[in-house]
Amino acid sequence: MTTQIFPAEFIFPGHPDKLCDAIADSLVLEAWKREPRALVGVEVAVHRDHVYVTGRIGCSDSQSIDVNAVVADVYRSAGYDDEWYPSPSQVKVISNLCLGPLEEGEAAFRELSDDQAICVGYANNLSATNHLPVEQWLVGRLAKRLHALRKDSPELLLGPDGKVLVFVERNEQDGIDSWKLVDFSCSLQQKIYSDEVALHRAVRLGVEAELKAAARIFPALSTTLPDQLTVNGAGSFEVGGPEGDNGLSGKKLVVDAYGPRIPIGGGAWSGKDFFKADRAGGLHARRVAKTIVRLGLAAEVTVTLGWFPGDRSARLISLVDGRGRLLDVTVLANNFDLSLLRSGTGFPVDGLVDLARWGHFSLPELPWEEYELI
Repeated sequence: MTTQIFPAEFIFPGHPDKLCDAIADSLVLEAWKREPRALVGVEVAVHRDHVYVTGRIGCSDSQSIDVNAVVADVYRSAGYDDEWYPSPSQVKVISNLCLGPLEEGEAAFRELSDDQAICVGYANNLSATNHLPVEQWLVGRLAKRLHALRKDSPELLLGPDGKVLVFVERNEQDGIDSWKLVDFSCSLQQKIYSDEVALHRAVRLGVEAELKAAARIFPALSTTLPDQLTVNGAGSFEVGGPEGDNGLSGKKLVVDAYGPRIPIGGGAWSGKDFFKADRAGGLHARRVAKTIVRLGLAAEVTVTLGWFPGDRSARLISLVDGRGRLLDVTVLANNFDLSLLRSGTGFPVDGLVDLARWGHFSLPELPWEEYELI
């Protein structure tokens, strides 16, 4: 029998880095509403009650984008209010955005890469986990379950910030895999005068319920709880969010994608429009990977794409299966539309805030999650 342990983590919408990602993608959405070929490359930083927004938004009527309102909406929907600092009304926005229309002819050139990039995609043949690594799929489900405690159990006095960390064990025997959650930790923001015992009980019940729900979808997963669940292991966690730590967009690349088992490739996604090579390439690579496993060409595959400045389409660099063997890229290279035109005009941007918070591969109906050949 072969045993391996895989870690994965997830964070809540109120985490400072996720506040930044959500603000950045809210700005992408605002620009797209004004012009489908809008150019957006922005970064966001938060610290205490300040939000710093930098970069460029090129689209018609860009000056009408109310950055202050965008920031306030993100803080409010993440759970910040008068009870949890900073409330949307307290946040001070410092913007150094380059706003203006696209230059003459620039809209047509959106189909050409304006940068270099290396982009990685992954999929396995586990349809029950939406073809994601088991540990990444499970930690995302657990995070959503525990995040819901804030509304489902208001007596716990939970705040917007939180983290979940899991260690998942894979046992392989006679070609059959079984999976088990062997260690668990979460840090949930909570008022200092609240009931810690009740929180431990709620977390235990929540993890137990989610394991049972996950096992109904993926029977290879054990419903057995770890011997110990760690809740707020560092002690009281009332001071969190941007007061407890600074935040920056693009810092949670591993959380956004496949977890630490899979290389992350190039740059960040949030804050970039879908003509940008980093974002387009990461999603194209995921689509290629899912298609390969659905065709039965590999049980597990990691796809690497590359862009040179001026490229219209990504270059298919390598396909590596779960055993480290190279697959023949020449057979498939011409069967995928890996163009910026495809991503820029064919990938929807509605619901971007939820994707920024819960991952780009959390909804199987998204276009980069679909089987597609040309």
